[in-house]
Amino acid sequence: MATSQDDTKLTFRKYDDGVDTWDSMHDKIFVADESHKCPVYVQRTPPCQGSCPSGEDIRGWLDIVRGIEKPVGDVSMQEYAFQRSTNANPFPSMMGRVCPAPCQDGCNRNDVDDFVGINAVEQYIGDTAFKEGFKFSAPSEMSGKKVAIIGGGPAGMAAAYQLRRMGHASTIFEDHEELGGMMRYGIPGYRTPRELLDHEIQRIIDMGNIEVRNNTRVGRDVSVEELEKDYDAILWAIGCWTGRDLPVDKWQEAENCISAVGFLEAFNEGRLKAVSPKVVCIGGGDTSIDVVSVSRRLGAVASFADGSSPEEISTSKNSQDGIEDSAKISADVTLTSLFPRDEMTAAEHEIVDATKEGVTIHTSVMPVALVMEGNRATGLKIADCTMEDGRPVPVEGTERVLEADLIVAAIGQSGDLSGLESFDNGRGLMDSDSLYQMPGKQGHFVCGDIVRPHLLTTAIGQASIASESIDHYLNNMAMGKRPKVDKHHFNLMDKLNETGLSPEEYDSSVGDQRGTSGENFAVHNFEDRSKQEVISSDRLFLGHFGFEARNHRAEDVPTAEEVMGHFHERVTSLSEEEAIAEAGRCMSCGMCFECDNCVIYCPQDAVYRVKKDEATTGRYVATDYDRCIGCHICSDVCPTGYIDMAMGE
Repeated sequence: MATSQDDTKLTFRKYDDGVDTWDSMHDKIFVADESHKCPVYVQRTPPCQGSCPSGEDIRGWLDIVRGIEKPVGDVSMQEYAFQRSTNANPFPSMMGRVCPAPCQDGCNRNDVDDFVGINAVEQYIGDTAFKEGFKFSAPSEMSGKKVAIIGGGPAGMAAAYQLRRMGHASTIFEDHEELGGMMRYGIPGYRTPRELLDHEIQRIIDMGNIEVRNNTRVGRDVSVEELEKDYDAILWAIGCWTGRDLPVDKWQEAENCISAVGFLEAFNEGRLKAVSPKVVCIGGGDTSIDVVSVSRRLGAVASFADGSSPEEISTSKNSQDGIEDSAKISADVTLTSLFPRDEMTAAEHEIVDATKEGVTIHTSVMPVALVMEGNRATGLKIADCTMEDGRPVPVEGTERVLEADLIVAAIGQSGDLSGLESFDNGRGLMDSDSLYQMPGKQGHFVCGDIVRPHLLTTAIGQASIASESIDHYLNNMAMGKRPKVDKHHFNLMDKLNETGLSPEEYDSSVGDQRGTSGENFAVHNFEDRSKQEVISSDRLFLGHFGFEARNHRAEDVPTAEEVMGHFHERVTSLSEEEAIAEAGRCMSCGMCFECDNCVIYCPQDAVYRVKKDEATTGRYVATDYDRCIGCHICSDVCPTGYIDMAMGE
């Protein structure tokens, strides 16, 4: 759904024919006592969380920010939200900025007005944690086990974090000078501010028992055999640092045809300081957007005093020192994509920003050939294309040439497995089973892009599952099947324990205890289906929610005239007031958010608020089943779909 403005109302909601009218209240209230069903409180996974590759309890930390779920003790709202969000993702500042937010595409609020700005609130949580100096807690007692983690990017660092929380020590082997992986070397600093990135990395290391060995490549400086001897388990999280070649003749021969990976690494290491006057990038994803945006910011020079060129910098460790900004001109930058704009994999706002910055975008076109002069390309021949069986087919008669001094391919990546050839599955990647174990190699696990190149948040989510698998392996525990909805779920029993509301010990000598819903030896009439079901909007009472404009983050996106030399951060964090307001737009799908509808509309006064000293999240209301007549009204008016008429089925 398009972004809403404060003074513009979008389509309020969608009705099926007849859904917007009530049936007879007489039947529901006065004849409904013939029903055998009564309400049960059922927790389900919201689609935002179901769409999140790292499985964050998004509903949970939004409910904390908005004030529904209260912190325990003297912990602030901000720190409590930080603790909840980082159960799954230890990089809230980074992910709040650069994650393309599939959670927002899944948000049920899209069927009311506009999605909740989830990543904006996450950035607020992460930036506040930075300002306030929040730390991670970890058990002081260690297991005595130690894991070798190969790669210090988002997957490797997230694994070190999760393993340390389980009491396992680790050593991170990183072949770059600094930790961070693609967050540091693949994404420009104006999107992942280095001060915040360094802080979020250091916060993990500060947990202790995490050793770091930079500038160390496994397979060259350290052998796999040494790791197998010295460590109890090995986790491969080496990422994908080899760009895929464009499938046209003479690509590898052309000196000025390079990969996006090499281009961005050279820029982020500070070696690439200018580009050639005419840059063409082939892609359509977020990486290609970074290439063209960096090119526009750097500016170009017609020639380099030392005879070097941008492609030489990206394929070596040399640096373009001595280039004066006054000598630069604005680079003519073009991006091509196989797909139409609405099917490009880059985030929509990134495409909009690139266009504003002066990037020319050609969609539904495919590269056909390079135009060569000697060993350099002077242009890229393209043609309009259609997709047939997932493959592009050129449209005859539409060929034309884009002039180019530098051509960058951002069409995919694979791993650099030199020295690790026995781990190569033939596609430049490593094989993994569903538990992120490496088949045929006991004690070896794998996660992140080296399994399948995808999002940063995907790598973080895989690291969490891989860490659990490693924990089971180290403890000689069977690794059973993962749940259908494999996320970091809210746990009501943990919440009751945290708030001092734990059920009493069960006394088995009492005898027949049927019909004892008033007793406190169990959590009554509650079912947790969060590991089996994602709740859709048709199970909610959308009529409860009125239009509320989304609270937008301020953005600093330069125009085409302003972009050269513009390396300021793009997005500004929400204020506390704005973050609370935006979190308040969350519909808390699948969990009670204390609206009181069920209490107000129950015609028999059967539904009631739990006493304040016995209430907590998930236990705000209860039912007197002696009064309940099974009229279904509480279920009908529950905005979040938390009430099922299921007792008796």
